[in-house]
Amino acid sequence: MHFTLEVLPNTRRFFKKYLENVSLEDLNKIPNGFNNNIIWNIGHIVVTQQLLAYKLSGLPMMITDELVGKYRKDSKPEGNVSQAEVDTLKVLLFSTVEKTREDFENGIFKNYQEYTVSTTGNTLTNIDEAFQFIAFHEGMHLGYVMALIRAIKA
Repeated sequence: MHFTLEVLPNTRRFFKKYLENVSLEDLNKIPNGFNNNIIWNIGHIVVTQQLLAYKLSGLPMMITDELVGKYRKDSKPEGNVSQAEVDTLKVLLFSTVEKTREDFENGIFKNYQEYTVSTTGNTLTNIDEAFQFIAFHEGMHLGYVMALIRAIKA
């Protein structure tokens, strides 16, 4: 199994913990000095994983176009997220990774459209590189969520 697909569920447990232990009001709060909130960061990692692994492989994604539009790169929170959407994201945190692991083991990731990521400037040329970047990206956004928590509690 691909190492990244073993790491992602562990990282996503941290995100789930925030979804379960932070109030809906605080998940939606954008502290001074920040451009987004906790829930946007969590939605963003779900969407980015799907775009980088599935869309760039020419495969159908497990998320709606609405979620993509709301949480893709260069988007920002456009209002408060409901508890129902929080619950949906909590399910997607794990269902998407489990399905990705299954799909990887079944060898469905055969093609890959090159993509240069804006964060680092690296060009992803295959699914293995995409998985490596996804792990980095999710760790980075976990750091943002931790900073948002500190800012909200200050």
